[in-house]
Amino acid sequence: MDSHSLTSAVTGRLAPTPSGGLHLGNARTFLVAWLSARAAGGRVVLRVDDLDQPRVKPGFVEQAMEDLRWLGLEWDGEPMFQSRRGEAYAAALEKLRAAGLAYPCVCSRKEIETAARAPHEGEEGPVYSGACRGKYRDGTDAQRQTGRAPCWRFVANGARIEFEDALHGRRGFDVARQLGDFIVLRNDGIAAYQLATVVDDHAQGITEVVRGDDLLASTARQLLLYRALGLTPPRFLHVPLVLDAAGQRMAKRRDSTRLAALREAGIPAAQVVGALAASCGWAAPGERAMPAELVARFDLKKLPRQPVQLDAMLRLTRGPAGDCMTP
Repeated sequence: MDSHSLTSAVTGRLAPTPSGGLHLGNARTFLVAWLSARAAGGRVVLRVDDLDQPRVKPGFVEQAMEDLRWLGLEWDGEPMFQSRRGEAYAAALEKLRAAGLAYPCVCSRKEIETAARAPHEGEEGPVYSGACRGKYRDGTDAQRQTGRAPCWRFVANGARIEFEDALHGRRGFDVARQLGDFIVLRNDGIAAYQLATVVDDHAQGITEVVRGDDLLASTARQLLLYRALGLTPPRFLHVPLVLDAAGQRMAKRRDSTRLAALREAGIPAAQVVGALAASCGWAAPGERAMPAELVARFDLKKLPRQPVQLDAMLRLTRGPAGDCMTP
């Protein structure tokens, strides 16, 4: 077993976003997160990232939790729901504002794109120019002058952030140049992902964050927030994504890869988990296993550093009889 030092102080988390059914890509990342914490003798807690209420349809929260239980990814304690955490986010934003690290912004997406033409393109597209920084006294002043409800942005201040990822090694971002001042409160009053994640990971005592490697840049942003709020950051492990045949990240709208569809088709959970584990190097092709059986096999050295192709992962489900889990 190759993992961090065995200690019950490790707390990992599962944080599904209930905007659609969980798919095989989600499941693979959650399996790695669960095994990493359990292999260290630690706890796994659940947080439901249901901030974007218009996208959370009836039954989606329950389905996400049922999907996790079906896979054998049980959690400790009661789940946290981000939709109930507004006061905590407001308190964090007030601390940032009081320190002069957040400001109201009324720029539209089109205005940002127009102002951020090359050479100002960053790692994730147009970098915000900072046009509204220092322009308004507060949110009320911004709305009075422009007639627009403002969002709130964090001041990146040219900081370079470096961190050690458990899988990818040393990573660094010049946040101001590559990413720009980023949103911490949306213009509809909902906390942005970056702020909510930091506040809630701290509140739940998370010591290890395992998530997709499409969020590496988010880690740089969040480390700035940890520093600004005086909080201790967790350890990070970013798992390569599962890509479809077109080389794109998997979408929840693809029914054939949703866990609920696989379950309804009568495919055993152990077959799904076995395929996920095989794609990580922890099980043989076609082997069936549940997470509790895989704890002793957890080994980061075997986890591929490159994205996994969905079709290749599905082929790993074929046993001696040639069966495959695609419904």
